[in-house]
This record gives sequence, structure tokens and C-alpha cells, in this order.
Amino acid sequence: MERSVDGPQRRKRRPPVVAGAQPSREARPGPPDAAGAGAAAGADDRRPSRSELRNQAARAALAPLAPGERPRALLVAVAVTALLGAANAVAYAAGAKIGSHHPGVGVLSFSVVMALLAGGMWARRYLAVLAFEALLAITVTFFTLFLVEASNIEGVLLCVGVIGAGGWLFWKLVRVMGRLSAPRHSSS
Repeated sequence: MERSVDGPQRRKRRPPVVAGAQPSREARPGPPDAAGAGAAAGADDRRPSRSELRNQAARAALAPLAPGERPRALLVAVAVTALLGAANAVAYAAGAKIGSHHPGVGVLSFSVVMALLAGGMWARRYLAVLAFEALLAITVTFFTLFLVEASNIEGVLLCVGVIGAGGWLFWKLVRVMGRLSAPRHSSS
């Protein structure tokens, strides 16, 4: 690729779009629809992209969770949440100290949040799984930052273990969330 003496090449600018105005058919390059009118694509007069077609096929292939069904990843998430909340409450009750003094009652709020998340995920609530995934993403991010500062092999192994397990659980819960939000198909 040759460069001009005048500097980098610039793209041609598009004319500004006026609010509420629809661009003409000539302004939209692209192959015409097989039907010719673009009725299948809706009011946009464009065919969906290949990636959107793949997304639609993946959504159609998702089967909603059957009544009472709890995938393994969801059960693992419920167990992790319940264990973390219970361990925090037990440590508080046993008199564990942080920085040479006993933490306040506010520390128990973590246990309450974990109990609520565990109950919500057990009840197969989408928002509970979403909230747990947000906490999981934050945890993985923090342990990635801790990995940079790890000064011994135990610290490195702990960080890599949390990042690996958290990333696996996050990835598996994405499909569970898709199945939780999949529309139920009628049998008639």
C-alpha cells in the first residue's frame, strides 16, 4: 500500500443525516433482496447480516428450561454462592478478625446478599443469575489485577485458579441465561 506525500489517505465523508429523514434507496449500497422489494427485512429495506442470521439460528436452537430443570452450571453457582455466604457468616460468628479487630455487623450484609442470590438462582430467576455473573466478572477482574502483583507461587496459583474457575462458570452461565430467557414454544 502506497502512502501519499501529502499524508495519510482519508475516507470520503458522508453527508449529514437529518433527524427523521430516511436516506434514499441509492444511498444504501448493497445487493438487492431475492424478492426484490425487501419485504422480508422489514422497514429497513436491508437483508440481515450473516452474523445476525447466525444469532437468530442460535436463539431458535435454544430450548427453554423445563419445569424444575437446573443445569449443572446453575447448581454449581448456587453451591458457590451458598458456601461463600455461609463461610462469611460462620467466620463472623467465630470472631474472625480483619486487621487485628473484629469487623462490624455490616460484614454480614455480604452473607445476606449471597443468601438472596442463592435463593434467586435456585428459583431460576434471570436477574439473580445476571447479578451473580456481574459479581463473578468483578471477582475475576480483581484476581487478574492481583495476579500482576503476586510475589510468590502460592499467590500466582490462587489467582490462576480463581480466574480459571470463575471464567469457566461465567461462560457456562451465559447459556443458562439464554435458556432462562428463551421463549416457551406452544405444543399446538
